[in-house]
Amino acid sequence: MSARGDYEYAESGLARLPRTAKSDRREAAVQLVEGRSHYDEVVMKALLGARVSIWIATANLKDVRVEAPIGTSARARGRYVSILERLSDLVTRGVEVRILHGGTPSGPFAESLRKSRSLRAPGFELRQCPRVHLKIVAVDGAYLYLGSANFTGAGLGAKGDGRRNFELGLSTDDDVLLDATQLLFDRIWTGRECGGCRLRAQCPKPLDGGGGKPASASRPRRVAKGRRA
Repeated sequence: MSARGDYEYAESGLARLPRTAKSDRREAAVQLVEGRSHYDEVVMKALLGARVSIWIATANLKDVRVEAPIGTSARARGRYVSILERLSDLVTRGVEVRILHGGTPSGPFAESLRKSRSLRAPGFELRQCPRVHLKIVAVDGAYLYLGSANFTGAGLGAKGDGRRNFELGLSTDDDVLLDATQLLFDRIWTGRECGGCRLRAQCPKPLDGGGGKPASASRPRRVAKGRRA
């Protein structure tokens, strides 16, 4: 297929795949996310701008360091804080945070979580599945990042030039992509994939509770399109 023949590239940087009579294609807008943009766009703008919900899936989970909130003395001093401090503020305001991870969280992440009083269920939850290798950040049921970046400083562009990973991803507000991605997230989260898993014997804590009964499916709280800003 010819890229020029199948895609239209707008000046805004959005790539649109048009619907054609010969296929089931439909139009969906996506934005390329590269390198430092993971920090600026995915973390600082989308994730920390959440109003109702954050769903994160990652293979590796570390204590990302981010800029302190605007207007604080820490920000004036150029201080960076644990991402969990910023998530704690969001949870206190009623934002639901779910993190689905494959590996064991890093020591610094576990320590920051231990110090927090507000990062507790049901507002904040972690669940582990050794098969999780997908990287997702879904915010408010209205913003989606899909890409190569794990939830680590090097992955999300929080490291300096020459230290962060080479990462690529896409972001979108497309309802169909959001629904499909969040459906898979929820199937894993609720243990609906546990029954047929062939790695069950190696799993530290099957998400169906060990009894083969998955939890009820859930839906992310969603804001209306155009109201996240």
